[in-house]
Amino acid sequence: MLDFHNHILPGIDDGSPDINTSNDLLIGLMELGFDQVKPSPHIIADTHPNTPATIENAFNQLISNADILSNQKNQLLGFSAEHMLDDIFLQKLNRKENLLCVKDKYILVEFSYAHKPERIENYSFQLQIMGYIPILAHPERYGYFFKDYKTNYTYLKDLGFDFQLNLLSLTPYYGKEVQIISNKLLQEGYYDYACTDLHHYRHLDALKTFFTKESLHELFEKNQLKNHILV
Repeated sequence: MLDFHNHILPGIDDGSPDINTSNDLLIGLMELGFDQVKPSPHIIADTHPNTPATIENAFNQLISNADILSNQKNQLLGFSAEHMLDDIFLQKLNRKENLLCVKDKYILVEFSYAHKPERIENYSFQLQIMGYIPILAHPERYGYFFKDYKTNYTYLKDLGFDFQLNLLSLTPYYGKEVQIISNKLLQEGYYDYACTDLHHYRHLDALKTFFTKESLHELFEKNQLKNHILV
């Protein structure tokens, strides 16, 4: 299984602070059945102003420490990024800057948790006319969509967004409302992919509490999740 949304690169965002932690998180992903991993650090202008160069540097630091990384090195299939959809992102898009994709033109994007974006249609249109396929990270965690959730989420799908589920959203970890919405969206077939969004040991401990390798394989197969197409 492929986990393409996680924050295990060392010292680059709000995820792993160092290589030893990155190694531990990789081991944890392997134990959960994720034998293929693509790290996806945040690119957020205000808080995590990463670039392809800074992300590649962190990735190279990690894979160069073979004595620490040991048997987990083969899990890493490269890197991408989680892009915040904001005005700065649109500027980069219009300048045709290099954007880090999961594979080909599949690009992982996110909205602000605090407020609903004002120009969702513009983001989706601009991405798609340039050939990108936007994968919306954790749509179930944007509380402003919960009221009349079916209309809101159907609209996002109609705009061309693929949906990526955070696995812990199916549990009480992020709160009851998120758990209810994510389970509804899963049952109704809205999700295309599922990932861990792994940041730290607390996430890993919770994942191991609620899931096993076998239960995750069953979840992926039952719901026809297609992470495998992004390998």
